[in-house]
Amino acid sequence: MLHTQRSTRGMVTAPHHLAAQAGVDVLHDGGSAIEAVIATAAALAVVYPHMTSIGGDGFWLICWPDGRTQTIDACGGAAAAADLDLYRRNGYDAVPWRGPLAANTVAGTISGWAKALELAAQAGTPLPLERLLRDAIWYAENGAPVTKGGAELAAAKSAELRPVSGYAAIYEPDGRPLLEGELLRNPALGATLRELAEVGPASFYDGPLAARIAADLASAGSPVTAADLAAHRASVRPPLSTSIKGATLFNMAPPTQGVASLLILSLFDRLGVTQGESFEHIHGLVEATKQAFRYRDRHVGDPAYMTVDAQTLLDDSRTLDAMAAAIDPMRAAPWPHPSQAGDTVWLGAIDSNGVAVSMIQSTYFEFGSGVVLPETGITWQNRGASFRIAEDGWNALKPGRKPFHTLNPAAARFDDGRLMVYGTMGGEGQPQTQAAVFTRYARFGMGLQEAVTAPRWLLGRTWGEDSVTLKYEDRFAPELIARLGATGHAIERSAPFTSMMGHAGAIVRNPDGVLEGASDPRSDGAVAAW
Repeated sequence: MLHTQRSTRGMVTAPHHLAAQAGVDVLHDGGSAIEAVIATAAALAVVYPHMTSIGGDGFWLICWPDGRTQTIDACGGAAAAADLDLYRRNGYDAVPWRGPLAANTVAGTISGWAKALELAAQAGTPLPLERLLRDAIWYAENGAPVTKGGAELAAAKSAELRPVSGYAAIYEPDGRPLLEGELLRNPALGATLRELAEVGPASFYDGPLAARIAADLASAGSPVTAADLAAHRASVRPPLSTSIKGATLFNMAPPTQGVASLLILSLFDRLGVTQGESFEHIHGLVEATKQAFRYRDRHVGDPAYMTVDAQTLLDDSRTLDAMAAAIDPMRAAPWPHPSQAGDTVWLGAIDSNGVAVSMIQSTYFEFGSGVVLPETGITWQNRGASFRIAEDGWNALKPGRKPFHTLNPAAARFDDGRLMVYGTMGGEGQPQTQAAVFTRYARFGMGLQEAVTAPRWLLGRTWGEDSVTLKYEDRFAPELIARLGATGHAIERSAPFTSMMGHAGAIVRNPDGVLEGASDPRSDGAVAAW
């Protein structure tokens, strides 16, 4: 995949082709980019359940044609009963990755859809929610073919997920993981989506649907209650932003790692690199990543508990200059450093009016906690597994606290009038892949699709596996890899086009209205254009 797709009336990109098609069909019917993203996200929750669910969290970045940029924080906090004593009583010194005690936070995704629809209504009359969820409901009730990646993950994780409450009934209905091409059906999820369409998204948090969700969670052994659901709210917040040569970049504020994504590009901008795909390009971004991750891991979490302000740092040129000056252009800085995991989907859309959306939706690890609620078909996230069982400090577990998120949708407004939305799944790799795609396209003139397809690297981990090496896809020039190793990077070869490097995508709107889109060949995705 090297050729960039182009159109003029609207475009959606997503890591599954059926979901991208569901989104662009909403544009055909007169919907906005916001509504197209909801349709795409709902379809992904059905056809790509190893990556996302309506039982997870979501973050939105919306760029309006008048220059406004807004974000939606749809992150759920820890349950009131999810305190240190609960885990210590059960013999844990860390939150488990799977099972009911991993399902310890409210799922915020649907509240984000609701808040996005409120914003869409300000710009026109939105389509009925029933229309937006139409395709997702059909796939849930009638089935969607399992992808190769989904089948491989289900097989690899079967032993740890099969015993978890509700998992096998949906994902192993014949006593084994579903194979590539077999139909995955989740009629209970289809019924839940129908109820959301008929009653409204608020019913996820209050009313009969919320009561069934809470009852299922209680039966599974999760600490999340009806009161926790009812207390949850999504919020509209200003984005983080930073200015670099020729563009202003936007991303999500904490509890996400959006500040790290912006820091990497801001620091790299100061290095003066002039040649793409060179040692200076790759080394510079890796070293900027180390600086950004050190800041992130010291400071970023629930903003209610942070002692520093992320935007203040991004506005502090002297501090950023000093961080960039600390990067040795010829030598790798010492590493390892603690890593963060994550699993998610990124999707984007731009409509004919110029409304652009960058959106991330996640269950944290593949299939989240593994808990599937039998009455509603919802797979619940394990985002709260990132909490530390500690009295205080970074990301320490406290009732109501928002967990640290790897999720961070990105956008850029260029001085020449272009608008770009971009992002990826991949935990620790999200800021790094964003930096690779953006610099290749915006700094070094690579075509948008080529920038996504080109070989990538990953410092740290993704998919829940600990690693401190600098992993690279085996498609780089051998002399470049040799030089990275010789200058102190602990390099490790990975297979070409590995999903470990994320599922990236991007859409650019040019000043003349022409749209350009890219989808990742590492995923099952597509650009759907009109």
